[in-house]
Amino acid sequence: MALRIFSALLIAASCAVARQQPGAGFDLQSLPSEMRNALERYAADRESLAKFDSTPLSAAVRQRMSSLYSEWQKRLETVPFDDMSQSGKIDYLLFKNQLRHEQRGLDFEEKEIAEAEPLVPFAPAISKLAEDLRGMRFIKAPEAAATLHALNAQVEDAKKLLGKVKCSPFVANRAANEVTRLRAALKTWFTFYNGYDPSFTWWVPETYTKLDKNLENYAAQVREKKAGLKPGDTTTIIGNPIGRDRLIQELQYEMIPYTPEELLAVGNREFAWCENEMKRASREMGYGDDWHKALEKVKSDYVEPGKQPEMIRNLATEATEFVEKRNLVTIPPLARETWRMDMMTPKRQLINPFFTGGEVLSVSYPTDTMTYEQKMMSMRGNNIHFASATVFHELIPGHELQGFYADRYRTWRQIFTTPFYVEGWSLYWEMLLWDMDFAKSPEDRIGMLFWRMHRAARILFSINFHLGKWTPQECVDFLVNKVGHERENAAAEVRRSFLGHDRPLYQAAYMLGGLQLRALRKELVDSGKMTDRQFHDAILKENAIPIEMIRADLTNQKLTRDFVPSWKFYGEIQADRQ
Repeated sequence: MALRIFSALLIAASCAVARQQPGAGFDLQSLPSEMRNALERYAADRESLAKFDSTPLSAAVRQRMSSLYSEWQKRLETVPFDDMSQSGKIDYLLFKNQLRHEQRGLDFEEKEIAEAEPLVPFAPAISKLAEDLRGMRFIKAPEAAATLHALNAQVEDAKKLLGKVKCSPFVANRAANEVTRLRAALKTWFTFYNGYDPSFTWWVPETYTKLDKNLENYAAQVREKKAGLKPGDTTTIIGNPIGRDRLIQELQYEMIPYTPEELLAVGNREFAWCENEMKRASREMGYGDDWHKALEKVKSDYVEPGKQPEMIRNLATEATEFVEKRNLVTIPPLARETWRMDMMTPKRQLINPFFTGGEVLSVSYPTDTMTYEQKMMSMRGNNIHFASATVFHELIPGHELQGFYADRYRTWRQIFTTPFYVEGWSLYWEMLLWDMDFAKSPEDRIGMLFWRMHRAARILFSINFHLGKWTPQECVDFLVNKVGHERENAAAEVRRSFLGHDRPLYQAAYMLGGLQLRALRKELVDSGKMTDRQFHDAILKENAIPIEMIRADLTNQKLTRDFVPSWKFYGEIQADRQ
């Protein structure tokens, strides 16, 4: 019955969309999708479950999320796909792709948990305490004390057996992080009862305190003995390479019909183009083909401490006026009015050595607590010519404009957010403004080329790392020796890439997403089918979805329920088979 009601509601929504006719000033891009209500309901369901229970390493949590995905997959089977609008069909395919990816993610999570299980044998018992609390199955104090006592014994046994466990540093570091998460979950469980339940407060605190300290010490031992991290080491980068099979799965989810090896070939080709252009600019500066010397000269052109915000404001105005003068995209007055600045903390600069943006531009520049070497690296890495490209990447027409539209158009698609669109959009503008001679001098061109080369390098180091071919240190050395990064900035870049917070393909998505949008512009603007302004406005109003689906909408591509991504936006690629 529920499935029939779901199908009927979608049919009704389809009819409502079909009946709407644009009136004077009506924005066609804001027409609703038949799938909107379903997508908003799914997002709310998923959020409710995530808020209810996020117990680490919990089989029950994984099973409940799997049930959610299965339930919605069954509902999708009832959707009258052929009766929907193009927008509805795109949302259907995106939803289908999302649910499949979520299910696969649980499978990979299961595999990773199994790899780390020998190092965390006590995880199920801690998870059960957290699960019982969430499910309002309250424990009696004597039983709680006995459980914690037994857990202490398990941790002690794990310490004794630690030397016999064979695993990679990646698995060991992941296990240590999971112990830290389990410790936090246990603290939440303890805090719920302690001081409120008199019997619990009499029985449990001493045993809990001992266990908590034991878990802390055990996590440190795993990091040192199995992951190779010295106590207090905050600089060594471990990461978690996911392997070729999962890379392929991630590419399928992002609707990129290329193999990892083919993308490495793309990265090498784009890197070579940047290197040739670097040499050309270097010759204009009088350094011949030694572009590294020209780059060193560019890095030395920075503003004095305290002047960076003023420089950024001026660069932002320059880029906005450049885009508006050429009628490239619609910039709502409110978007221009509401972006603002903040200063990045020294701690955050360890991970983000360059300023970041969007609605709030976070300025990365030296503070009084940094060492002399750190100050010089920060100023050199955020010099005037590097900033010239970074400002419009982060603000207008980049992330600030993009985010402004995303908050106002097809907001239900935000669950499909992909870095290939989010980061690709800003990188695409770096390419387009390069073609339009935005850079006024060879120094400015080197500033733009540095970032473009950096994004090609991101394809190379991130995919090679996840394929198990490069270590994190080799990634750092590549950025220093081949791209010209300051070493501390390169280490921060690699640390940011492999902390595990971003998707595995996030770093590669900058350049690849930019190349997708550039190919789509060639197809629609260079052919005369759309103006630049029409093209860019239409893309912004699609929201942050895979670019192949944006192309399907803008070209009114015929879509079927069993659609398979196939757009070879870079043409056929000969991959390096070595």
